[in-house]
Amino acid sequence: MKKTIIGAIVGGLLIFICQTLSWTVLDLHRSAQDYTPKQDTIMHFLSSVIDKEGGYLLPGMPKGTSFDDANKAGLKGMGKPWAFIEYHSSYTLSMNDMYMNMVRGLLSTMFMVWLVCWIISKFSKPSFGNIFLACLFIGLVVYINVPYNSFIWYKIFDSRAYLHDSILGWGVCGLWLGWWMRKK
Repeated sequence: MKKTIIGAIVGGLLIFICQTLSWTVLDLHRSAQDYTPKQDTIMHFLSSVIDKEGGYLLPGMPKGTSFDDANKAGLKGMGKPWAFIEYHSSYTLSMNDMYMNMVRGLLSTMFMVWLVCWIISKFSKPSFGNIFLACLFIGLVVYINVPYNSFIWYKIFDSRAYLHDSILGWGVCGLWLGWWMRKK
């Protein structure tokens, strides 16, 4: 149990550090949160026409739209602009919120790695190589499950950055866990 807890703490910290570097110093996710000098005009307009927080796909269909009507609208929209908007009515992130979000992110990452350590502890012969590869494969599963599937449907702009995050974070974690959790 001690081995999995230490593995999870250090491994979670390593992934958390890799993600922090990706979003800050390396700025890999810039393409999904780029700047426009027209942001004040856009935000003013959005706040005047959107009445509740939520995610909006434009053009979209009201709930209950028939398949035929949705298909016709989709064909009509071919070649025209579209947008995915995540709208929030108030920006309230304080330093306390920032710290709590970082703590929650770190703890959830450590928990995720603890689950992987538990799986590794069930290996009959946990070698450095099979632990490292298992971690890389988990990183690929993490990437394919959400960011890549989001890219398939919504063409998110930072899909490649998420791939780097998954491979680098889980690769570094795999190096650590391969050394720490292997049978000697």
